Amino acid sequence: MRTIQLFNILAMSTCLLAACNDNYPQEQKDWDNTTAYFNSSDENGTTTYYRPSVGSVGDPMPFYDPVAKEYKVLYLHNFEQNLEQTFHPIWGVRTTDAATYTPMGEVLPTGRDGEQDAALGTGCVVYDEAQQLYYIYYTGERYKPAADEDRQVVMRATSHDCKTWTKDQLFRLRGADYGYSSLNFRDPYIWRGDDNLYHMIVATKPVPAGSRSEAKEGCFAEFTSPDLKAWQHQGTFAKMIWDRFLECPNVFKIGDWWYLTYSDMSAFERRVHYLKGRTIDELKAATAPTWPDSKEGALDCRAFYAGNTASDGNNRYMWGWCPDRRNRDNTDISADAEPKWGGTLTVHRLAQREDGTLYLTEVPAMADKYSRTAALKALKLIGDEGNINVTDGIYAMKAYSSAWFNTLGYHNHISLTVTTSGDADRFGVSFGRGERDANGNEKYYSIMVCPDGANNYIRLEEEQGKWELKGGGSYIFPIPADHTYNINIYTDNSVLVMYINDVVAYTQRLYGIQRNGWSVNCYEGAMTVKDIQVKQY
Repeated sequence: MRTIQLFNILAMSTCLLAACNDNYPQEQKDWDNTTAYFNSSDENGTTTYYRPSVGSVGDPMPFYDPVAKEYKVLYLHNFEQNLEQTFHPIWGVRTTDAATYTPMGEVLPTGRDGEQDAALGTGCVVYDEAQQLYYIYYTGERYKPAADEDRQVVMRATSHDCKTWTKDQLFRLRGADYGYSSLNFRDPYIWRGDDNLYHMIVATKPVPAGSRSEAKEGCFAEFTSPDLKAWQHQGTFAKMIWDRFLECPNVFKIGDWWYLTYSDMSAFERRVHYLKGRTIDELKAATAPTWPDSKEGALDCRAFYAGNTASDGNNRYMWGWCPDRRNRDNTDISADAEPKWGGTLTVHRLAQREDGTLYLTEVPAMADKYSRTAALKALKLIGDEGNINVTDGIYAMKAYSSAWFNTLGYHNHISLTVTTSGDADRFGVSFGRGERDANGNEKYYSIMVCPDGANNYIRLEEEQGKWELKGGGSYIFPIPADHTYNINIYTDNSVLVMYINDVVAYTQRLYGIQRNGWSVNCYEGAMTVKDIQVKQY
């Protein structure tokens, strides 16, 4: 009798779980032919753009492990309900190709309430071959420090196997000892210089002589060490701009150029930028707004933040996080406020042009992962007569026309080629298309390529809703001379990354992509669309 009761309980539990998971819809749908909207939700943990099954990803700290021959991406683990005093332990994942991850679990725990590292902040990992020792340098943040205590200091831990770490309880690098803030002294990053010394920069603010208050304008403080043990202050590496605070600095060299990447935390900007120089001294003098390119050094949009890099000597990747939206609201985007902190680990390959400028492009292993060709069917052709025609899979489209395709899966690689008739044409790709009631009312989200003089920019709109979503745009990029746009879009649940012609990378969070239709749209001018393909895994 008890066995039967237990079986019934397990069966009921399975049914309840299935009812709560849209991977197992109670109503069987003809996914390739429906135009109805499906209220889809993300999977519990994501696989291409990594997300833990519990909580979310905060600032990543990637490094290439020369012993294991793999990347390890440590990150600040953000729980939905963080404790007020102790939060953001360091967790990690491993990967060889930046497209598939193996969780490592917790790498470094927080301290206890009242200790200097009650909360952990961003840092970096370095392997010292001579000592055969791994170092984590990280930010330790004290909860409600007293007047004579530091809120943030740089701390460290060591490991012989990159698994078991020992915190160095005697090491503290304090900003106040060198004329910097005791409140803002964080995000240490270490690299090996041409002088064979280890260099560390720390994001901070100076405290003017005779003052107890930190300056409005921040800076990066520099320290050097021959052995990763004792550090000597070398002054200011570079100043920040416009009273902004720049986080998560990285310094590295590619070919003949040195680079500084950073995340601008101002509500107005809130994105990753870079500066460049042929020497370290030139890099230090390249403080913005002496921008390295026409897009003001921007490397993505506001939905890719806290970008940090790592290289195996051949490829350099940049990992950041794509923010969650409050209440799964796609319109929770603002040019005047911070997004919700933490989200999904997102990655690009960082590439260099001949003139030394940088751009973000596809991770090579990503296309191989999306290996299964999915059915493609145009469910609706929308537009006035003669405004949209299809011949041998090539769509000829004029203004106010749209080709609506069948529903997407949870993991999609969409590729297509758009050729416009001129510089003034405007087009886009929409997601989350579906009729929400018997009258066919709908709203959906469109990534639009819009002309801006000699350039384009991307803007995000909620169509049949709020129109342009401020803060959802990209940087400007040149209109191609042949007016041809080779577009690749990768989606993993609600995370979307678009690449166009290796000139723009655009990351966005859009709920409702999976199990709903998508479309290609011509808004102004005329264009042809060909080579449309959807691949999944």
